[in-house]
Amino acid sequence: MGIITSISTWLIPCFILIVLSVATWKRVPTYEMFVEGGKDGVKMAFSLLPFLVGMIVSISILRSSGALEAFINLISPILVMVGIPPEIIPLALVRPISGTAALGMTTELIGTHGPDSFIGRLASTMQGSTDTTLYILTVYFGAVGIRRMGYALKVGLLADLVGIIASVIVVTLIFG
Repeated sequence: MGIITSISTWLIPCFILIVLSVATWKRVPTYEMFVEGGKDGVKMAFSLLPFLVGMIVSISILRSSGALEAFINLISPILVMVGIPPEIIPLALVRPISGTAALGMTTELIGTHGPDSFIGRLASTMQGSTDTTLYILTVYFGAVGIRRMGYALKVGLLADLVGIIASVIVVTLIFG
């Protein structure tokens, strides 16, 4: 077993032990605080449930209706002219909505085209260069009651667009 593996195996347990030791030394009621945090976590999970169900249903409707495939077929000629493979567009559109759905699409693209293919590398780079903006805004902002999220939405989607464009440019320059 290598040194890195040993460190990674023991890092979190040692961190927890240090936190518990310091809390005990400072006479903090650690178990009671842990239970209180667990109660808050359960309350938060129940408050997030409606937002999660709404996102899952929306994604399912988009994919099942064929609207996503029709949109891709419509813009494919333009994408091919610019050098963007049309197969990557569903990932680019779904990534801001759901990380799990995007991971599924990335896995599917890598399974179909291979991990060392242009599309496989582009999907992997895009997965790491973008975020689940709409998911974050819906779930976390909704959970704490923030209703005015216009600027956060604009900046988040702009950052996702920049991440998508940068992914295409970087993968094209390095592997294209």
